[in-house]
Amino acid sequence: MKLTKEQQAILDGSQGETMAKVLKTLVMYGDCFGAKRLVPITSEFGHTVISFGIGVMSPVYDLYDEILNSGLVSKQKFTADPRPLDKNVPSNLLQDVVFKFMYKEQARYEEQLKKFGLTDDEDYTCTNYLPEVGNTPKKGDILSWAESSAVNFANSVLGARCNRNSGIIELMGSVAGLVPEFGFLTDDGRKADFIVEVKTSKKPEPQLLGSAIGMHVLDKVPYVKGLDQWIGTELNEDAIGYLKDFGAATASNGSVGLYHVDKLTPEAVELGESLIRKDAQVYVVDDAELERVKANYPIIWKDPNAEPKLCFMGCPHMTLKQLNDNTDRVCEMLKANGLQKVVIPTVWTASPGVIKEFKKTRKYWEMVNAGVILSYICPLMYMNNPMCKIMPVITSSNKLRTYTTARYYTEDEIFEMITGGDK
Repeated sequence: MKLTKEQQAILDGSQGETMAKVLKTLVMYGDCFGAKRLVPITSEFGHTVISFGIGVMSPVYDLYDEILNSGLVSKQKFTADPRPLDKNVPSNLLQDVVFKFMYKEQARYEEQLKKFGLTDDEDYTCTNYLPEVGNTPKKGDILSWAESSAVNFANSVLGARCNRNSGIIELMGSVAGLVPEFGFLTDDGRKADFIVEVKTSKKPEPQLLGSAIGMHVLDKVPYVKGLDQWIGTELNEDAIGYLKDFGAATASNGSVGLYHVDKLTPEAVELGESLIRKDAQVYVVDDAELERVKANYPIIWKDPNAEPKLCFMGCPHMTLKQLNDNTDRVCEMLKANGLQKVVIPTVWTASPGVIKEFKKTRKYWEMVNAGVILSYICPLMYMNNPMCKIMPVITSSNKLRTYTTARYYTEDEIFEMITGGDK
Protein backbone atom coordinates (compact mmCIF):
# COMPACT_ATOMS: atom_id res chain seq x y z
CA MET A 1 0.00 0.00 0.00
CA LYS A 2 1.26 3.45 -0.93
CA LEU A 3 0.67 6.07 1.75
CA THR A 4 0.79 9.82 1.38
CA LYS A 5 3.50 11.69 3.28
CA GLU A 6 0.91 12.78 5.85
CA GLN A 7 -0.38 9.23 6.30
CA GLN A 8 3.15 7.86 6.65
CA ALA A 9 3.90 10.51 9.28
CA ILE A 10 0.82 9.43 11.26
CA LEU A 11 1.94 5.81 10.99
CA ASP A 12 5.34 6.91 12.29
CA GLY A 13 3.72 8.54 15.33
CA SER A 14 3.27 12.21 14.44
CA GLN A 15 -0.20 12.20 16.04
CA GLY A 16 0.64 9.90 18.91
CA GLU A 17 1.03 6.21 19.55
CA THR A 18 -2.68 5.41 19.60
CA MET A 19 -3.45 7.08 16.29
CA ALA A 20 -0.46 5.26 14.81
CA LYS A 21 -2.01 1.97 15.96
CA VAL A 22 -5.37 2.96 14.45
CA LEU A 23 -3.78 3.69 11.09
CA LYS A 24 -1.62 0.57 11.22
CA THR A 25 -4.78 -1.49 11.77
CA LEU A 26 -6.37 0.02 8.67
CA VAL A 27 -3.19 -0.52 6.61
CA MET A 28 -2.97 -4.17 7.65
CA TYR A 29 -6.66 -4.62 6.87
CA GLY A 30 -6.18 -3.10 3.43
CA ASP A 31 -3.08 -5.18 2.74
CA CYS A 32 -5.11 -8.34 3.35
CA PHE A 33 -7.37 -7.42 0.43
CA GLY A 34 -4.78 -5.94 -1.91
CA ALA A 35 -5.70 -2.27 -1.37
CA LYS A 36 -3.20 0.10 -2.98
CA ARG A 37 -4.11 3.19 -0.97
CA LEU A 38 -6.26 4.74 1.75
CA VAL A 39 -9.07 7.07 0.68
CA PRO A 40 -10.98 9.69 2.70
CA ILE A 41 -14.46 8.99 4.07
CA THR A 42 -16.82 11.45 2.37
CA SER A 43 -20.22 10.78 3.99
CA GLU A 44 -21.60 13.35 6.41
CA PHE A 45 -22.27 10.76 9.13
CA GLY A 46 -20.92 7.40 10.18
CA HIS A 47 -22.64 4.41 11.75
CA THR A 48 -21.59 1.75 14.26
CA VAL A 49 -22.91 -1.79 14.37
CA ILE A 50 -21.95 -2.36 18.03
CA SER A 51 -24.80 -1.01 20.14
CA PHE A 52 -24.90 -3.48 23.01
CA GLY A 53 -22.90 -3.53 26.22
CA ILE A 54 -22.61 -7.29 26.52
CA GLY A 55 -20.26 -8.48 29.24
CA VAL A 56 -18.17 -10.86 27.15
CA MET A 57 -17.04 -7.93 24.99
CA SER A 58 -15.33 -6.06 27.84
CA PRO A 59 -11.97 -6.09 25.96
CA VAL A 60 -13.64 -4.07 23.19
CA TYR A 61 -14.81 -1.43 25.65
CA ASP A 62 -11.33 -1.37 27.19
CA LEU A 63 -9.93 -0.71 23.73
CA TYR A 64 -12.43 2.12 23.24
CA ASP A 65 -11.34 3.62 26.56
CA GLU A 66 -7.73 3.52 25.38
CA ILE A 67 -8.68 5.40 22.21
CA LEU A 68 -10.79 7.97 24.06
CA ASN A 69 -8.17 8.50 26.75
CA SER A 70 -5.74 9.42 23.98
CA GLY A 71 -8.03 12.26 23.00
CA LEU A 72 -9.26 10.59 19.80
CA VAL A 73 -12.88 10.66 18.64
CA SER A 74 -14.69 9.96 15.39
CA LYS A 75 -14.05 12.51 12.65
CA GLN A 76 -17.77 12.39 11.85
CA LYS A 77 -20.87 12.18 13.98
CA PHE A 78 -22.50 8.75 13.78
CA THR A 79 -25.62 6.70 14.45
CA ALA A 80 -25.66 3.26 16.10
CA ASP A 81 -27.50 -0.04 15.76
CA PRO A 82 -30.60 -0.64 17.95
CA ARG A 83 -30.46 -0.92 21.71
CA PRO A 84 -30.87 -4.46 23.12
CA LEU A 85 -33.43 -3.73 25.85
CA ASP A 86 -36.91 -2.25 26.16
CA LYS A 87 -39.08 -2.74 29.25
CA ASN A 88 -42.19 -2.69 27.05
CA VAL A 89 -41.24 -5.91 25.25
CA PRO A 90 -42.68 -9.00 26.99
CA SER A 91 -40.28 -10.86 29.28
CA ASN A 92 -40.52 -12.83 32.51
CA LEU A 93 -38.53 -12.41 35.71
CA LEU A 94 -35.90 -15.00 34.83
CA GLN A 95 -35.35 -13.46 31.40
CA ASP A 96 -34.99 -10.04 33.02
CA VAL A 97 -32.32 -11.35 35.41
CA VAL A 98 -30.35 -12.80 32.49
CA PHE A 99 -30.73 -9.58 30.49
CA LYS A 100 -29.35 -7.56 33.40
CA PHE A 101 -26.31 -9.85 33.56
CA MET A 102 -25.82 -10.05 29.77
CA TYR A 103 -25.90 -6.30 29.12
CA LYS A 104 -24.19 -5.15 32.29
CA GLU A 105 -21.79 -2.95 30.27
CA GLN A 106 -24.61 -1.07 28.50
CA ALA A 107 -24.37 2.17 30.48
CA ARG A 108 -20.58 2.24 30.18
CA TYR A 109 -20.70 1.62 26.45
CA GLU A 110 -23.38 4.19 25.69
CA GLU A 111 -21.29 6.79 27.53
CA GLN A 112 -18.36 5.85 25.29
CA LEU A 113 -20.50 6.31 22.18
CA LYS A 114 -21.49 9.80 23.32
CA LYS A 115 -17.83 10.71 23.74
CA PHE A 116 -16.92 9.27 20.32
CA GLY A 117 -19.59 11.38 18.61
CA LEU A 118 -23.05 9.76 18.64
CA THR A 119 -25.46 12.07 16.80
CA ASP A 120 -28.23 11.82 19.39
CA ASP A 121 -29.20 9.66 22.35
CA GLU A 122 -32.15 8.34 20.34
CA ASP A 123 -30.27 7.52 17.13
CA TYR A 124 -30.09 3.76 17.68
CA THR A 125 -31.38 1.87 14.63
CA CYS A 126 -30.27 -0.49 11.86
CA THR A 127 -32.21 1.62 9.31
CA ASN A 128 -30.23 4.80 9.91
CA TYR A 129 -30.58 5.70 6.21
CA LEU A 130 -34.33 6.41 6.47
CA PRO A 131 -35.34 10.11 6.31
CA GLU A 132 -36.76 10.10 9.86
CA VAL A 133 -33.24 9.29 11.13
CA GLY A 134 -31.33 11.48 8.69
CA ASN A 135 -28.16 9.48 8.06
CA THR A 136 -28.71 8.99 4.33
CA PRO A 137 -25.50 8.82 2.30
CA LYS A 138 -25.35 10.27 -1.20
CA LYS A 139 -24.48 8.37 -4.37
CA GLY A 140 -20.72 7.88 -4.51
CA ASP A 141 -20.10 8.63 -0.83
CA ILE A 142 -17.29 6.61 0.78
CA LEU A 143 -18.41 5.04 4.08
CA SER A 144 -16.93 3.17 7.01
CA TRP A 145 -19.86 1.00 8.16
CA ALA A 146 -20.28 -2.60 9.28
CA GLU A 147 -24.03 -3.23 9.82
CA SER A 148 -24.70 -5.80 7.09
CA SER A 149 -28.20 -4.65 6.11
CA ALA A 150 -27.21 -0.95 6.18
CA VAL A 151 -24.07 -1.56 4.10
CA ASN A 152 -26.19 -3.58 1.67
CA PHE A 153 -28.82 -0.83 1.38
CA ALA A 154 -26.30 2.01 1.10
CA ASN A 155 -24.35 0.26 -1.66
CA SER A 156 -27.33 -1.03 -3.61
CA VAL A 157 -30.22 1.42 -3.20
CA LEU A 158 -28.27 4.62 -2.56
CA GLY A 159 -25.19 3.97 -4.68
CA ALA A 160 -22.77 4.78 -1.87
CA ARG A 161 -19.54 2.81 -1.49
CA CYS A 162 -18.72 0.70 1.54
CA ASN A 163 -17.17 -2.68 2.23
CA ARG A 164 -18.61 -5.16 4.73
CA ASN A 165 -16.33 -4.15 7.59
CA SER A 166 -16.12 -5.40 11.16
CA GLY A 167 -17.37 -3.31 14.07
CA ILE A 168 -13.83 -2.48 15.15
CA ILE A 169 -12.63 -1.63 11.64
CA GLU A 170 -15.56 0.72 11.02
CA LEU A 171 -14.67 2.69 14.17
CA MET A 172 -10.99 2.80 13.23
CA GLY A 173 -12.00 4.20 9.85
CA SER A 174 -14.17 6.87 11.46
CA VAL A 175 -11.39 7.88 13.87
CA ALA A 176 -8.81 8.13 11.08
CA GLY A 177 -11.25 9.50 8.50
CA LEU A 178 -9.79 6.97 6.06
CA VAL A 179 -10.56 3.50 4.69
CA PRO A 180 -8.54 1.18 2.43
CA GLU A 181 -9.70 1.21 -1.19
CA PHE A 182 -10.71 -2.25 -2.40
CA GLY A 183 -13.83 -4.28 -3.14
CA PHE A 184 -17.02 -2.23 -3.32
CA LEU A 185 -15.03 1.01 -3.27
CA THR A 186 -13.77 0.26 -6.78
CA ASP A 187 -15.65 0.23 -10.09
CA ASP A 188 -14.54 -3.33 -10.83
CA GLY A 189 -15.57 -4.55 -7.39
CA ARG A 190 -19.13 -3.38 -8.06
CA LYS A 191 -19.62 -5.48 -11.19
CA ALA A 192 -22.09 -8.35 -11.08
CA ASP A 193 -20.90 -11.96 -10.87
CA PHE A 194 -24.42 -13.42 -11.20
CA ILE A 195 -27.49 -12.75 -13.30
CA VAL A 196 -30.60 -13.58 -11.28
CA GLU A 197 -33.72 -14.08 -13.38
CA VAL A 198 -36.92 -13.70 -11.35
CA LYS A 199 -39.64 -15.78 -13.04
CA THR A 200 -42.29 -16.04 -10.34
CA SER A 201 -46.04 -16.04 -10.97
CA LYS A 202 -46.64 -13.36 -8.32
CA LYS A 203 -44.73 -10.74 -6.36
CA PRO A 204 -42.10 -12.70 -4.42
CA GLU A 205 -41.82 -12.27 -0.66
CA PRO A 206 -38.76 -9.99 -0.25
CA GLN A 207 -37.32 -11.90 2.70
CA LEU A 208 -37.69 -15.22 0.86
CA LEU A 209 -36.35 -14.01 -2.48
CA GLY A 210 -33.40 -12.38 -0.71
CA SER A 211 -32.72 -15.57 1.19
CA ALA A 212 -32.69 -17.68 -1.97
CA ILE A 213 -30.33 -15.30 -3.74
CA GLY A 214 -28.06 -14.86 -0.72
CA MET A 215 -27.62 -18.58 -0.18
CA HIS A 216 -26.89 -19.12 -3.86
CA VAL A 217 -24.47 -16.27 -4.67
CA LEU A 218 -22.92 -16.03 -1.16
CA ASP A 219 -20.58 -13.00 -1.20
CA LYS A 220 -20.86 -12.25 -4.92
CA VAL A 221 -22.74 -9.39 -6.60
CA PRO A 222 -26.06 -10.30 -8.24
CA TYR A 223 -27.75 -8.39 -11.06
CA VAL A 224 -31.48 -9.07 -10.64
CA LYS A 225 -33.72 -9.12 -13.68
CA GLY A 226 -37.51 -9.37 -13.71
CA LEU A 227 -38.11 -7.89 -10.26
CA ASP A 228 -39.10 -4.53 -11.69
CA GLN A 229 -42.35 -6.06 -13.02
CA TRP A 230 -43.42 -6.57 -9.40
CA ILE A 231 -42.07 -3.47 -7.63
CA GLY A 232 -41.79 -1.00 -10.49
CA THR A 233 -38.97 1.19 -11.74
CA GLU A 234 -39.21 4.01 -9.19
CA LEU A 235 -37.52 4.11 -5.79
CA ASN A 236 -40.71 5.09 -3.96
CA GLU A 237 -41.65 4.20 -0.37
CA ASP A 238 -42.99 0.77 -1.31
CA ALA A 239 -39.88 -0.13 -3.29
CA ILE A 240 -37.59 1.12 -0.51
CA GLY A 241 -39.37 -1.01 2.09
CA TYR A 242 -39.20 -4.03 -0.20
CA LEU A 243 -35.51 -3.60 -1.02
CA LYS A 244 -34.66 -3.00 2.65
CA ASP A 245 -36.05 -6.40 3.60
CA PHE A 246 -34.84 -8.14 0.44
CA GLY A 247 -31.30 -6.82 0.89
CA ALA A 248 -31.12 -7.74 4.56
CA ALA A 249 -31.95 -11.34 3.66
CA THR A 250 -29.28 -11.47 0.94
CA ALA A 251 -26.76 -10.10 3.45
CA SER A 252 -27.62 -12.44 6.33
CA ASN A 253 -28.53 -15.65 4.48
CA GLY A 254 -25.47 -15.08 2.31
CA SER A 255 -22.85 -12.33 2.48
CA VAL A 256 -24.15 -9.98 -0.19
CA GLY A 257 -22.93 -6.43 0.28
CA LEU A 258 -24.19 -5.09 -3.04
CA TYR A 259 -26.85 -6.03 -5.57
CA HIS A 260 -28.23 -4.36 -8.68
CA VAL A 261 -31.89 -4.46 -9.75
CA ASP A 262 -32.45 -3.96 -13.45
CA LYS A 263 -34.22 -0.67 -14.28
CA LEU A 264 -34.45 0.31 -10.58
CA THR A 265 -31.30 0.72 -8.48
CA PRO A 266 -29.14 3.74 -9.40
CA GLU A 267 -26.15 2.03 -10.98
CA ALA A 268 -28.36 -0.39 -12.92
CA VAL A 269 -30.35 2.56 -14.28
CA GLU A 270 -27.17 4.45 -15.17
CA LEU A 271 -24.98 1.64 -16.50
CA GLY A 272 -27.41 -1.18 -17.29
CA GLU A 273 -26.04 -4.57 -18.27
CA SER A 274 -22.52 -3.18 -18.66
CA LEU A 275 -22.32 -3.90 -14.92
CA ILE A 276 -22.48 -7.64 -15.63
CA ARG A 277 -19.22 -9.55 -15.99
CA LYS A 278 -18.80 -11.54 -19.19
CA ASP A 279 -18.46 -14.81 -17.28
CA ALA A 280 -21.46 -14.15 -14.99
CA GLN A 281 -23.43 -17.23 -13.96
CA VAL A 282 -27.22 -17.39 -14.24
CA TYR A 283 -29.57 -18.29 -11.39
CA VAL A 284 -33.29 -18.66 -12.11
CA VAL A 285 -35.74 -18.06 -9.27
CA ASP A 286 -39.28 -19.30 -9.86
CA ASP A 287 -42.13 -20.38 -7.58
CA ALA A 288 -40.71 -23.88 -7.17
CA GLU A 289 -37.29 -22.56 -6.19
CA LEU A 290 -38.75 -20.31 -3.49
CA GLU A 291 -40.80 -23.21 -2.13
CA ARG A 292 -37.70 -25.42 -2.10
CA VAL A 293 -35.71 -22.81 -0.18
CA LYS A 294 -38.45 -22.24 2.39
CA ALA A 295 -39.08 -25.96 2.90
CA ASN A 296 -35.42 -26.52 3.74
CA TYR A 297 -35.20 -24.03 6.60
CA PRO A 298 -34.36 -25.96 9.78
CA ILE A 299 -36.91 -25.92 12.61
CA ILE A 300 -34.92 -25.77 15.83
CA TRP A 301 -37.68 -25.39 18.37
CA LYS A 302 -37.53 -28.07 21.05
CA ASP A 303 -41.13 -28.90 20.17
CA PRO A 304 -41.81 -28.22 16.47
CA ASN A 305 -45.55 -28.30 17.17
CA ALA A 306 -45.47 -25.79 20.03
CA GLU A 307 -47.86 -22.85 20.08
CA PRO A 308 -45.99 -19.57 19.34
CA LYS A 309 -45.43 -17.44 22.45
CA LEU A 310 -44.12 -14.30 20.73
CA CYS A 311 -43.95 -12.73 17.27
CA PHE A 312 -41.32 -10.28 16.02
CA MET A 313 -41.71 -8.20 12.86
CA GLY A 314 -39.29 -5.49 11.83
CA CYS A 315 -35.78 -6.85 11.39
CA PRO A 316 -34.47 -4.61 9.89
CA HIS A 317 -36.54 -1.85 11.50
CA MET A 318 -39.78 -0.99 9.69
CA THR A 319 -40.32 2.10 7.58
CA LEU A 320 -43.12 4.53 8.43
CA LYS A 321 -45.14 3.27 5.46
CA GLN A 322 -44.71 -0.33 6.58
CA LEU A 323 -46.08 0.59 10.02
CA ASN A 324 -49.07 2.29 8.43
CA ASP A 325 -49.75 -0.55 5.98
CA ASN A 326 -49.28 -3.27 8.59
CA THR A 327 -51.65 -1.51 10.99
CA ASP A 328 -54.35 -1.37 8.32
CA ARG A 329 -53.83 -5.01 7.52
CA VAL A 330 -53.89 -6.33 11.08
CA CYS A 331 -56.98 -4.28 11.96
CA GLU A 332 -58.86 -5.42 8.86
CA MET A 333 -58.02 -9.07 9.50
CA LEU A 334 -58.94 -8.88 13.18
CA LYS A 335 -62.31 -7.36 12.25
CA ALA A 336 -62.92 -10.08 9.64
CA ASN A 337 -62.18 -12.73 12.27
CA GLY A 338 -64.41 -11.12 14.90
CA LEU A 339 -61.48 -10.22 17.17
CA GLN A 340 -60.20 -6.99 18.69
CA LYS A 341 -56.63 -7.90 19.62
CA VAL A 342 -53.87 -10.11 18.25
CA VAL A 343 -53.92 -13.66 19.61
CA ILE A 344 -50.11 -13.95 19.85
CA PRO A 345 -48.03 -11.33 21.69
CA THR A 346 -46.63 -9.31 18.79
CA VAL A 347 -43.77 -6.80 18.67
CA TRP A 348 -43.09 -4.50 15.73
CA THR A 349 -39.74 -2.73 15.75
CA ALA A 350 -38.75 0.59 14.19
CA SER A 351 -36.26 3.37 14.77
CA PRO A 352 -37.01 5.94 17.49
CA GLY A 353 -37.31 8.57 14.74
CA VAL A 354 -39.90 6.57 12.82
CA ILE A 355 -41.78 5.74 16.02
CA LYS A 356 -41.89 9.44 16.93
CA GLU A 357 -43.54 10.27 13.59
CA PHE A 358 -45.90 7.29 13.77
CA LYS A 359 -47.12 8.34 17.21
CA LYS A 360 -48.44 11.55 15.68
CA THR A 361 -50.96 9.57 13.61
CA ARG A 362 -54.31 7.96 14.34
CA LYS A 363 -52.96 4.65 13.09
CA TYR A 364 -50.63 4.45 16.08
CA TRP A 365 -53.61 4.21 18.41
CA GLU A 366 -55.29 1.71 16.11
CA MET A 367 -52.16 -0.43 16.40
CA VAL A 368 -52.13 -0.07 20.20
CA ASN A 369 -55.81 -1.01 20.40
CA ALA A 370 -55.05 -4.09 18.31
CA GLY A 371 -52.63 -5.22 21.02
CA VAL A 372 -49.43 -4.78 19.03
CA ILE A 373 -46.32 -3.55 20.89
CA LEU A 374 -44.07 -1.03 19.14
CA SER A 375 -40.41 -1.03 20.17
CA TYR A 376 -37.02 0.36 19.15
CA ILE A 377 -35.00 -2.70 20.19
CA CYS A 378 -33.00 -5.17 18.13
CA PRO A 379 -34.98 -8.46 18.12
CA LEU A 380 -31.74 -10.36 17.64
CA MET A 381 -30.32 -8.98 20.88
CA TYR A 382 -33.53 -10.03 22.66
CA MET A 383 -33.28 -13.54 21.25
CA ASN A 384 -29.64 -13.87 22.30
CA ASN A 385 -30.90 -14.35 25.85
CA PRO A 386 -30.69 -18.12 26.54
CA MET A 387 -34.06 -17.93 28.32
CA CYS A 388 -35.60 -16.40 25.19
CA LYS A 389 -33.99 -18.92 22.85
CA ILE A 390 -36.07 -21.71 24.32
CA MET A 391 -39.31 -19.84 23.56
CA PRO A 392 -41.25 -20.70 20.37
CA VAL A 393 -40.88 -17.33 18.61
CA ILE A 394 -42.14 -16.64 15.09
CA THR A 395 -40.92 -13.96 12.69
CA SER A 396 -41.24 -12.66 9.15
CA SER A 397 -37.53 -11.77 9.17
CA ASN A 398 -35.06 -14.10 7.48
CA LYS A 399 -32.23 -12.29 9.24
CA LEU A 400 -33.72 -13.05 12.64
CA ARG A 401 -34.37 -16.66 11.58
CA THR A 402 -30.75 -17.07 10.50
CA TYR A 403 -29.14 -15.78 13.69
CA THR A 404 -31.58 -17.08 16.33
CA THR A 405 -34.05 -19.85 17.12
CA ALA A 406 -36.96 -17.81 15.75
CA ARG A 407 -39.03 -19.64 13.12
CA TYR A 408 -39.68 -17.98 9.76
CA TYR A 409 -43.09 -17.53 8.18
CA THR A 410 -44.05 -15.29 5.27
CA GLU A 411 -45.86 -12.05 6.11
CA ASP A 412 -49.13 -13.53 4.84
CA GLU A 413 -48.70 -16.49 7.18
CA ILE A 414 -47.69 -14.27 10.10
CA PHE A 415 -50.77 -12.04 9.75
CA GLU A 416 -53.01 -15.09 9.58
CA MET A 417 -51.45 -16.47 12.76
CA ILE A 418 -51.51 -13.31 14.88
CA THR A 419 -55.08 -12.42 13.89
CA GLY A 420 -56.47 -15.90 14.54
CA GLY A 421 -57.15 -16.63 10.88
CA ASP A 422 -55.19 -19.87 10.88
CA LYS A 423 -57.45 -21.54 13.44
